[in-house]
Amino acid sequence: MKFHNLKNLFAIVFLALLGACAPARQQEANVPLMDNLAEQYVKTLLQIGQYDSDFVDAYYGPEEWKPTTPPADTFPGDTLLKQLQLVQQGLTAQDTTGLTAQEKRRIKMLQKQVLASITKVEMMQGKQLSFDEEAQLLYDAVPPHYELAYFDSVLHTLDTMLPGEGSTADRWAAYRANFVIPKEKLDTVFQAAIAEARKRTKAHYDLPENENFTLEYVTDKPWSGYNYYKGNGYSLIQINTDFPINIERAIDLAGHEGYPGHHVFNALLEKELVNNRGWKEYSIYPLFSPQSLIAEGSANYGVEVAFPASERIEFEKEVLFPLAGLNPENAENYYAILEKIGQLNFAGNEVARLYLDGKISRDKAADLLVKYTFSDKDKALQRTRFFDRYRSYVINYNLGQELVRQHVEARGGTAANPEKRWEAFRELLSNPYSASMLEQ
Repeated sequence: MKFHNLKNLFAIVFLALLGACAPARQQEANVPLMDNLAEQYVKTLLQIGQYDSDFVDAYYGPEEWKPTTPPADTFPGDTLLKQLQLVQQGLTAQDTTGLTAQEKRRIKMLQKQVLASITKVEMMQGKQLSFDEEAQLLYDAVPPHYELAYFDSVLHTLDTMLPGEGSTADRWAAYRANFVIPKEKLDTVFQAAIAEARKRTKAHYDLPENENFTLEYVTDKPWSGYNYYKGNGYSLIQINTDFPINIERAIDLAGHEGYPGHHVFNALLEKELVNNRGWKEYSIYPLFSPQSLIAEGSANYGVEVAFPASERIEFEKEVLFPLAGLNPENAENYYAILEKIGQLNFAGNEVARLYLDGKISRDKAADLLVKYTFSDKDKALQRTRFFDRYRSYVINYNLGQELVRQHVEARGGTAANPEKRWEAFRELLSNPYSASMLEQ
């Protein structure tokens, strides 16, 4: 056999080592190296998922790739690291001569995903990272820093907007109580919100013919909503009813978890990358990875794409408010206040950073969340449990949304050009992107 360069020689040696390191199917001469790397990557992630139930958020690849033996009594971190490092080395050794831009992006994205998995395994072994270090390694992103004084200035403005007397938080709680969806009407309101979000998305996107979802209501969760993508265009969407749900959350969750959020993102990745291109690494979604920043950021931004501000208020006043039995008379004022409260969005990240870096206690973190997010103490404590479980993942929602917005708008997808916005958004949902790759 003639070797054209040292990278090709390394690749052949690598395949032999990879086969010896972990169980894998017999390598075939006509199978491209990238496909072998993708297979080993997926198999290794499935093994990691045996030791952390949050690690694999979705898998719809070959059934035979799943582990056939139960997890060991002790976490085999070193073995898993070696497997990931071999994949990492194989990606570095790829000869990109003659590859298309998309194929090069595939390599680059998988390198970032593998680095995140290596980092997560090291954390499971006890490695400690600062909030910012963890965010960079897991999500390929550099979180911004805000002084709490900035959020204090926003609170001062809000104080002048809210009716009544007492603290800003108390007046907001009293005012917001007028917009809570009665529990017995939750399903009616959510079904209507999802149906409208779906209709608007399908008017622009050719979704898989069999795409569908099931909606469930659950309790005792650290999140407000969750999408479990099952493959073949199907999702299980769960809504947490531990706390009262306000009317705006119907569109927020319908768009974020469903259309054009997580459900559409996963369905398009499956259709375009797994089925059409055969990129099996996208048949698995590791939660603690750069893919999550795009997933959460696009899910948040997608709400704006499907429901531009004026259209959203009109739909809610005409449809959702009546279904919920709420008076739509003060909707505009309510949303003006919500828009201002949105400027407090990054306050939760700052609290998470202080808490996870060990600079404040849980009680102090909850107190700051009460102050800057207007949560009651119980809900704030629930949020700290989210910090415990998902750590720096919190950056993916707001920073992800801002990066996605900038990416789409830089390609002409502004509010003034909604068709272009849908087009640029679909391109993002259907291709390999991470935070740093959005900037290119």
